[in-house]
Order: sequence, then C-alpha cells, then structure tokens
Amino acid sequence: MYHLYILECADFSLYTGITVDLDRRLEEHNTSKLGARYTSIRRPVKLVYSASFANRSLASKEEYRIKQLSREEKLELIKGKK
Repeated sequence: MYHLYILECADFSLYTGITVDLDRRLEEHNTSKLGARYTSIRRPVKLVYSASFANRSLASKEEYRIKQLSREEKLELIKGKK
C-alpha cells in the first residue's frame, strides 16, 4: 500500500510526497537527514492530508496531479472540497 501525503511546513508552505510507511516518513521529515531538503529547513511539519493507493503507479499519478494544482486548489483538497 502506498500513501500520498501533504505536509504543512512551519512557514505554511505545502509539501507533497508518497511513501509506504506514513508514520516513519513523517518522523524523517521532522527529525532526520532522511527527510526532504525542502522540509529540513522548514521544520516542524505536520500532516494535513493523506490518501492510500494499491500501487506506486496510482500514487505517483495522483502526486503529479496534486503538484500541478495551485496553492488554493491544494487547500480546497485538504479541506475536502475536491
């Protein structure tokens, strides 16, 4: 199972990614060098959205789609309007 997630960073920016272990990945983003460079300088981050997918291909397609959205559209998705 793959998880797509959106994090809100300390500077209120949004970061989107995919993982097989959501708890581990969130911990990495907040505490270790294994987190993304983008989030490592914007800590702490918090999980604001997640969705599960049966395989990596589906998760990657949704990640790409979300990354094309404007900030406002991402916020609507997070609030459940999309």
